[in-house]
Amino acid sequence: MKNKISNSLAVLAVGGMMFVGSATAQDNSGAGPGVVDPGHPRVNQVNRREGRQQQRIANGVKNGTLTPRQTANLENREANLQKTEQKDMAKNNGHLTKQEQRNLNRRENHISRSIARDKAKNK
Repeated sequence: MKNKISNSLAVLAVGGMMFVGSATAQDNSGAGPGVVDPGHPRVNQVNRREGRQQQRIANGVKNGTLTPRQTANLENREANLQKTEQKDMAKNNGHLTKQEQRNLNRRENHISRSIARDKAKNK
């Protein structure tokens, strides 16, 4: 019973974070997952990657391989990454420089490894 409640809370937390992320993405900077701008391939690449990471986290919650604590940690890291993306884009009129894209991807790599490691711990 306790595990069902924990999983339910985790699903709600992920859903809430996704909602916050999508609401944040609708500001004027154009940053965030789900925002597609065909004229800015670096932004689109980063956003697609963020979306895939969110899906991996949601799948981990759904199948029980991520604990609520792990989920919260991963979601916070993703939210911080999105804030950085928005700040970077605000500096460059909605664009990301190659170096900014590299830095964001490097951080996504770390988060991706954390997702895999956390899921493996709970199998």
